[in-house]
Amino acid sequence: MSARYAGYQALKIGQVGHVLTVTLDNPPMNGMTPEGHEELTRVWADIGADPAVRVVVFTGAGDRAFCAGGDPRKMVDNWGNRERWQVGMAEARAIIVGMLECPKPVIARINGHAMGLGASLALACDITVMVEDARIADSHVSVGLAAGDGGSLLWPSLIGLVEARRHLLTGEPLTGAQAAAKGLITESVARDDLDSAVQRWIEVFLSKSPSAVQTTKQALNLDVLVKAKAWMDEMLRLETKSWASPNHREAVVAMIDKRPATFIDE
Repeated sequence: MSARYAGYQALKIGQVGHVLTVTLDNPPMNGMTPEGHEELTRVWADIGADPAVRVVVFTGAGDRAFCAGGDPRKMVDNWGNRERWQVGMAEARAIIVGMLECPKPVIARINGHAMGLGASLALACDITVMVEDARIADSHVSVGLAAGDGGSLLWPSLIGLVEARRHLLTGEPLTGAQAAAKGLITESVARDDLDSAVQRWIEVFLSKSPSAVQTTKQALNLDVLVKAKAWMDEMLRLETKSWASPNHREAVVAMIDKRPATFIDE
């Protein structure tokens, strides 16, 4: 494996042959940490420049979650820290753009729940294989935030505006089986079949010309990448506007306290 990956700590990176595996390594729920968030801004460019990598598998440690998104208690603790928030927003844009620009095919091995940012990370991949009874949701609205860091970009591109409205305006989750039926993900499988299903996709990509796969991916991503570069700054501005509202903090505290939220008019 290339020495270019030696500096990664929050991400676990391994390579067998031409297959590189990137693991979100914060079990059991693989919630996003500042370190992991920052490393995700860099890893896709490193992978894209690595001639020894022909396929990437992106997954989470353990079997409970691919990525559960942000930690609610840290959301409360960091509310009002505008400097930290702005860094996170810049990183969020870099992550999504970096994934879309990476020419190597990325297979999401969705081994458990994919919530909030976790859903965006999964859906920015090229092939998405998910455990059938795990759940996926862009739950930003449920914690008083706009779905600005990927959801508003990716969901309409995958399942259309009507279904994107249904799920992003409500935070309503889907099981893997439901997500596959709607075309949000490539396929859902029983947990025992997850690795064999991912391996089938690996073998497909390894059997093809690397340049053909990579340039086809680049062609397919042109539309959504143009939209990401044109719109994500505004999407993240809107998420920042929602973050600054006291209703965001109230939504998170109510979730932690397991009580109904009491919102002010805005």
